[in-house]
Amino acid sequence: MAVQTASAETLDDALVSAYSSNPTLLAQRAHLRSADEGVTQALANWRPQIRLSGDVNRANAHINQNQAVPSQVSTAAQASGGGSAATPTITSAVNQTIISTPMDASVTVSQALYRGGRTVAQTRQAEAIVEAERASLRGTEQSVLLSAITAYMDVVQFRAVVELSINNEQVLQRQLDATNDRFRVGEVTRTDVAQAESRLSAAHADRRQAEGNLAAAVATYVKVVGHAPEKLSAPPAAKGLPASLDEAKAQAEHDNPNILSAQYNYEAANHGIDLVAGELLPTVSLNGTAAKSYNYSGQGPMERVAEASVTVSVPIYQQGQEFSRLRAQKQTAGQMRISVDQVIRDTLESVTKAWESLQTSRARIASYGDQIRAAEVALEGVTRESQVGSRTVLDVLNAEQELLVAKVNLVQAQHDEAVAAFQLRGTVGQASARALELPVQYYDPMVHYEEVRDKWIGFGDPSPDAKEAK
Repeated sequence: MAVQTASAETLDDALVSAYSSNPTLLAQRAHLRSADEGVTQALANWRPQIRLSGDVNRANAHINQNQAVPSQVSTAAQASGGGSAATPTITSAVNQTIISTPMDASVTVSQALYRGGRTVAQTRQAEAIVEAERASLRGTEQSVLLSAITAYMDVVQFRAVVELSINNEQVLQRQLDATNDRFRVGEVTRTDVAQAESRLSAAHADRRQAEGNLAAAVATYVKVVGHAPEKLSAPPAAKGLPASLDEAKAQAEHDNPNILSAQYNYEAANHGIDLVAGELLPTVSLNGTAAKSYNYSGQGPMERVAEASVTVSVPIYQQGQEFSRLRAQKQTAGQMRISVDQVIRDTLESVTKAWESLQTSRARIASYGDQIRAAEVALEGVTRESQVGSRTVLDVLNAEQELLVAKVNLVQAQHDEAVAAFQLRGTVGQASARALELPVQYYDPMVHYEEVRDKWIGFGDPSPDAKEAK
């Protein structure tokens, strides 16, 4: 395993980087902020709706009219006593243009007084959904951090395996050189040389495989953590593990985020039943309107109108759709309840697997430690016996291979123990950044929730992560 140095990157450093920059986790936080708005939208049903409307029209009317007027000559004759003969007239054309600019403006206010209990049900449903999404965020956070831990341990493991493979190559190269020297003086046969060459070629292949595994582990590390690994220190032993399997199961049923999310989704589905049932109940609303109309050109009277009304709507029959939605929602709630049972079973299975993996890894570490010590003694003895001719080159090669395999197995067991320990913490809901006591500002989902819950207006910030870290 890697040796810790002052300049080495620690496991906490990698976890802090993943916690602060992993896209999957950042996206889940944004998803939760979107779910927060569901509560705001539900509470909006308690608020009035205000609408302002108005219109302006302009009309030009051109009137062409022929008008009869008395003749001036006839009028003068009558004045001089010319009798009472009929008065002659002449026709005159009259043109008139009338310009009209009528304007109307109105304000309408509508306030729902009763919606069949749907506002309360929708609010409770939205709050349950927010709780479910918070639990999902905790689950995503744990998943990301566990992925970072696994990636970290993979790099540590494969670097150690590469180092062992390189050392094994060097040992086998020296063994081949020594065998060739002994072959030249007739101490061993050509078969012994071929066996040494075969083992060296296999060691080359094993080293290339180890380097390929390391390259893949580094790529995963970059994806999860956000930067390439430098020198990595040996991880500390996991703390806060359950003392027994039963304790782990009990803690998981209480704190596992997947179980909590399923339970809140079931609660939200139950509130959805009340929400749909509200469609069968009456609704009451208060409406008020104030309107004003006048002609900007000064023609016509000015009118002002103000009125208020209470509207009661009682659903009698709406094609039966509301009954169908109610039945469907009840089935959805039943499905969610079954899902809770399934998630609990899946979680308890994961707890058991993580617990057994941890115990198995610890036992393997102890056994491989014993094996390495025995293999080192055996290799030393076989090497000495080979030098006096009582052992063959193949015996030495086999002893070296057994020691190498034991060391590689120990590295893998140490990797598996660390990963299993953190997986166990994850299954019992104790692998979050706060539970791991990471030196980082923790994301607080309540900041955004409290900000928007009772917000009447506002466009919002698409990236408020920094503001919600504390």
